[in-house]
Amino acid sequence: MAFGTNIRTWFEGRWHEGDIAVMRAADHGIWQGSSVFDGARLFDGLVPDLDLHCARVNRSAAALMITPTIDPAEMVEIAREGLRKYAKGAAVYVRPMYWALDGSDLGVAPQEGATGFALCLEEVPMPPADKTTTLTTTQFRRPVLADNVCNAKAGCLYPNNARMLVEAKRKGFGNALVQDAMGNVAESATANVFIVRDGVVLTPVANGTFLAGITRARHMANLRAAGVEVREAVLTLDDVRAADEVFLSGNFGKVTPVTGFDDVTYAHGPMTKRIREIYMDWALSSPL
Repeated sequence: MAFGTNIRTWFEGRWHEGDIAVMRAADHGIWQGSSVFDGARLFDGLVPDLDLHCARVNRSAAALMITPTIDPAEMVEIAREGLRKYAKGAAVYVRPMYWALDGSDLGVAPQEGATGFALCLEEVPMPPADKTTTLTTTQFRRPVLADNVCNAKAGCLYPNNARMLVEAKRKGFGNALVQDAMGNVAESATANVFIVRDGVVLTPVANGTFLAGITRARHMANLRAAGVEVREAVLTLDDVRAADEVFLSGNFGKVTPVTGFDDVTYAHGPMTKRIREIYMDWALSSPL
């Protein structure tokens, strides 16, 4: 099922209208899970960090031993061409994707140079600025690089995220706060996490168990430029419980305020609002 509406797909050198078929039954990406993707956004005529998302999908492909075939600069131009066909003011999710076509010896590893690529555009509204969520703990943990491809935005990682999210929803919460293998806070089931304490913004140190996001890095840079102290730190669940404010950071919603973690409640506070305002002001420098 499609994620959004009004879908356009770039495949095999040209644009197609709709959610077209791009994989075959025997493609390695289907039966061995060798697929990666990335996500960028068009909103208000802006495409912030589109170039960084296109560059990252190539790094993700290489991490899964899939040969990248599209230069990031070319990928950006493909995306821009497709996005210009949307109505003014449309909010669009931009998803470049690679998958392996063939397997090498024994079929398990991808064959070098045998790569599928598509870029899918879907209209998906931006969440309202006051859209909030709640968090709870989960029994599931983030993996480590020794046993999974944590250095890629890989499709094969997402079933683990999905069961975290489903568990949280069953408990009556909007998302899950996820620990790494050592029991420290890593991220949520769908986005990076920040806390605010005594005017300082803190986020879990990028220890290789989760994908330290492009939007996460952008918030850190923007805040430092605005004179706000930002630190990467080892954070525990108790650190989150003691926070003044908590918010999630990701490409989809940019800033999502958190109003509760289990039985602890937070205000949609001034720092979280300021971070969103700073980001939106910065995004004006990225017109389509």
